[in-house]
Amino acid sequence: MTTVTSQDPSAEPAAVDVLTSRAAALRCGVSFRTVIRWIERGTLGAYRLPGRGDYRIARAELQRFMKEYGIPDPDAPVGTPKRVLVVDDDPGMASAIKRVLTRAGYETAVASDGFLAGSLLHTFKPGLMTLDLRMPGIDGFGVLRLLRETPTLSALKVLVISGESEARLREALAEGASETLPKPFGNEQLLEAVQRLVGAPP
Repeated sequence: MTTVTSQDPSAEPAAVDVLTSRAAALRCGVSFRTVIRWIERGTLGAYRLPGRGDYRIARAELQRFMKEYGIPDPDAPVGTPKRVLVVDDDPGMASAIKRVLTRAGYETAVASDGFLAGSLLHTFKPGLMTLDLRMPGIDGFGVLRLLRETPTLSALKVLVISGESEARLREALAEGASETLPKPFGNEQLLEAVQRLVGAPP
């Protein structure tokens, strides 16, 4: 899509239907300059205000762009059941879980540590998180404590997937995990646990 340049101020849609490039950057979770590059490359449609040169982006166009490139919509309902956030610092394990859930029809995102998980909880808005307990930085227990202390995340289901001992898995349940799944596990065991917590995708 090419950039459209508007020469007529009256051609600008109502303010509620347009966004500045900075507002678009915030919605997409990227820098202002990244949005400008998208516009200049023609992948994101926009127009300039006469005499100022500032870009404006139609809300519908930004929604199209975000959907096409898989950028989560921050206005999506909190706790969308079919969205699963996979939190595991082992790339192989995270990819395996993501692959099984994606094939079953769930939307998935991956976080390699607790810090990234905290960010994605607010942008991706999952209905379920699969959580490894042993991670660098903020470990699984730290993530569980964060959830317990954040009222807006209290409805999130958490499936702890870990090779830790039975005692540690019980501790995770006491800290707020919804269910635990010991490693190693089978694909069917994973799907059954996810479906028990959030149901099957529509």
